[in-house]
Amino acid sequence: MNTNIVFGPVPSRRLGRSVGVNNIPYKHCTYSCVYCQIGRTLKFEVNRRKYYDPEFVIKSVVQYVEKTGEANIDYVTFVPDGEPTLDINLGKEISGIKDETKIKIAVITNGSLLFLEDVREDLMNADLVSIKVDAISEEIFKKINRPHPKLNLQDILQGILTFSEEYEGIIITESMFVNGINDSVEEITKIAEFLSRLRLHKAYIAVPTRPPAETWVKPATEDTILNAHEIFSKFLKQRAELLISYEGSLFENASQDPIQGLLSIISVHPMRIDYAYKFLSERGYEPKEVIEQLIMENKVVLKKYRNYEFVILKTKKKT
Repeated sequence: MNTNIVFGPVPSRRLGRSVGVNNIPYKHCTYSCVYCQIGRTLKFEVNRRKYYDPEFVIKSVVQYVEKTGEANIDYVTFVPDGEPTLDINLGKEISGIKDETKIKIAVITNGSLLFLEDVREDLMNADLVSIKVDAISEEIFKKINRPHPKLNLQDILQGILTFSEEYEGIIITESMFVNGINDSVEEITKIAEFLSRLRLHKAYIAVPTRPPAETWVKPATEDTILNAHEIFSKFLKQRAELLISYEGSLFENASQDPIQGLLSIISVHPMRIDYAYKFLSERGYEPKEVIEQLIMENKVVLKKYRNYEFVILKTKKKT
């Protein structure tokens, strides 16, 4: 069992300085999105269950926050190697962390299980929930998100609407636009119309900025994204916002071992090679030697995407 389930803070375009909680082992998910930055789904699941002991998760986060300092953290974010709501103890973990710290809690979910009442209930104590909405049309949904066969898009969309009605915290959405899949004016308009029915703080328009699960994936063109923003703004006014740049290089970690800290970060947050070098050199390491050693040990790989090279955790084989 991987016990390094807390990492960061990492710079987040939405959440500021975010300490991540990896509460789902690699890579258990309800979707296998073509653009996923951590690769294809190895364990398709829709049934919630226990992955880690909730007391272990709470203690790990609380200790990490104490070591990092609450003043240096904007959010503790459940952003794991898979879908966080698959964790049947998510509600207990959120409540336990809030009982022990003053840090706001965020959950980044694909929204696929929000039709379940217990999932919605588990999220009620979070301060912010980010929900993925990449498609409204069934055919496009299956192409881009590649859902578990038991999932039904209409159930998912209704679950998101119901959650929006019940939840009192901040809701943001992210729509990832991939060239040739979900970037038509018709689909963009359908997404914007659906989002206008939610009680939203922000609706983010995004493109893949890190190496995707499928090598053929390309970000929607600049003209398409600008058009998407215009369409979103028509339905959502000032709540539509572009999310198409890199976060920056201010990665941190409270681990006593910076190399392990780097591996924990890139397990869910692939890092540009220049950022990885900066991260290591600031901690007294010779970055090129460390990366070469990690490659030799089969722990990381380098992958080029959009004129940048990224350090990525070595993909685990399906068992």
